[in-house]
Amino acid sequence: MNYETISVTIENNIGYVKLNRPEKANALNQTAWNELKSIFETLDENDDVRVIILSGEGKHFCSGIDLSLLFTVRNTAETCDARKREKLRKQILELQSPINAIEACSKPVIAAITGGCIGAGVDIVSACDMRYATHEAYFSIKEIDMGMVADLGTLQRLPKIIPDGITREMAFTGRQVFGEEAEKIGLVNKSFENNDILFENVTTIAKTIAGKSPVSVRGTKHILNHSRDHSVADGLAYMATWNAAMLLSEDLNEAFQAQSGKRLPNFKS
Repeated sequence: MNYETISVTIENNIGYVKLNRPEKANALNQTAWNELKSIFETLDENDDVRVIILSGEGKHFCSGIDLSLLFTVRNTAETCDARKREKLRKQILELQSPINAIEACSKPVIAAITGGCIGAGVDIVSACDMRYATHEAYFSIKEIDMGMVADLGTLQRLPKIIPDGITREMAFTGRQVFGEEAEKIGLVNKSFENNDILFENVTTIAKTIAGKSPVSVRGTKHILNHSRDHSVADGLAYMATWNAAMLLSEDLNEAFQAQSGKRLPNFKS
């Protein structure tokens, strides 16, 4: 897959997605936003991919929205105030859609974070299933320092990942939260001493997931996302309907046969 601002490779059922504007600290311009959405929608449909690792090329994971894009969103030739605001709302929704595509992707997405994860970078990793970082990586909801309210998902998703009070502190102050603190508050699953150890561990986790039943993995992600946004009673009712449709799969038979034969299962995509 050839893209201008993001590199994508697939190996052993793992999709490696890497933000690739290191000279701009992986700031996201309009092209990057368009490509991010296209990539995750494409990988969602690609049977060769069972899990995705998302990272950034160079020193930083992502320094947020490219200022050129931010000024483009703000500037419009429209003279009618209502039409101007209608257009701005549409543009914001369009910027939200690539991040929504990460969350909606049926394959688990693992964020491997090095350096700065700022502004829109936090929006992106909040939409991932799991997050891992180096000790030196840092997170900042920087919009407050730009006279803005974070509008691409951080304020909606982060309180469901970390304590509400910590989310509010980060959002109100814009302070940097480094890797070890991020692990302590649950923002990342684990932080590691350096990049090599980070990617070694993340790849091991991805390989483990890639070896599981793809139907079960996709279903588990779907159910977890549904359960997060619904009551326990609603979630259980939905779960019963889901498994009534999905439980009797070839993967279940293959898992039983593999255990009986004391071998590794071989699942279809």
